[in-house]
Amino acid sequence: MSTARTALETEEHQALRAAVAALGKRYGRDYMTTVIREGKHTDELWAEAAKLGYLGVNLPEEYGGGGGGMAELSIVLEELGAAGSPLLMMIVSPAICGTVIARFGTEEQKRTWLPGLADGSLAMAFGITEPDAGSNSHRITTTARRDGDWVLTGRKVFVSGVDIADATLIVGRTEDARSGKLKPCLFIVPRDAPGFGRNQIDMELHAPEKQFELVLDDVRLPADALVGDEDAGLLQLFAGLNPERIMTAAFGIGMGRFALSRAVEYARTRQVWKDPIGAHQAIAHPLATAHIDLELSRLMMQKAARLYDEGDDIGAGEAANMAKYAAGEACVKAVDQAVHTLGGNGLTREYGLASLITASRVARIAPVSREMILNYVSHQSLGLPKSY
Repeated sequence: MSTARTALETEEHQALRAAVAALGKRYGRDYMTTVIREGKHTDELWAEAAKLGYLGVNLPEEYGGGGGGMAELSIVLEELGAAGSPLLMMIVSPAICGTVIARFGTEEQKRTWLPGLADGSLAMAFGITEPDAGSNSHRITTTARRDGDWVLTGRKVFVSGVDIADATLIVGRTEDARSGKLKPCLFIVPRDAPGFGRNQIDMELHAPEKQFELVLDDVRLPADALVGDEDAGLLQLFAGLNPERIMTAAFGIGMGRFALSRAVEYARTRQVWKDPIGAHQAIAHPLATAHIDLELSRLMMQKAARLYDEGDDIGAGEAANMAKYAAGEACVKAVDQAVHTLGGNGLTREYGLASLITASRVARIAPVSREMILNYVSHQSLGLPKSY
């Protein structure tokens, strides 16, 4: 399937894309479905991707990373997804947590976490969503109070990969000494911290990465568990959320490309009447539309990654939200059209598409719903009054 994606990329990016695609091809969708069926984790792919330097490609070289940014890391996740083997924890561990620590962490935090995140020997989860807050981060009730050190109390929900993470980066709120208002702060909570409990959520979504509800029952943390400046929590939070949106876009684009490639291959060879079904416009045109939508989504993702890597957090925020929205829509439509193209075969385990009907929804609803992105664009980009 031809693509226009190389025109705007450097030779280094094209080489990275080709190398990761080759790695993904060695594993493929069969590897992923086997891991899911057996209740295992993607340890082999994670370890090999780390060994080749792909997991930490965005992290600073002085801490064992590749010295790149979101542009490079998004290529890695997209190509693994296009091969049918996306690594969801890439969104969380190197993209969100690694970026926040690299930008705002203390020297000790950087030395402790970044080399391990880069070489895959350590992983970190990210906890922001709460049962009663949903998309409203202003309603976060997890609080951190000073009692000698820090004491965290609260609950989080839909936290990916806590069972395989060495620590979780928790978004809590502390009281501003001047105003008395609560402000967001980020804390590194080790998995074995007393009072830090987890319960797996029973999901219909089949994935190697499990979802958890967390209970923080007076979790006592040392002073150095706080990431960065206590008064810069909002800036630090969005420094992690923009990469999250960029990488979710890469996740959706990769999944959409995988589904589309399966459909195109089928339409090219499946013959019911005189010609292959791909010769009929009712089959060909929706697949062409899906391809266009995925390509357009990638352009916005590349814009968002570039702005972020250049340090334009405000510009990157707008573009990252748009990229995530566009990729989520394109992914769902590509998967739906792929299944429809295969008909009954699209629902069989052999072709590996049916499970994507549920999985593709992830790019639409996480980490923020498309409606909240439309709210953002309405009042941030268009200047319309807020509805909430």
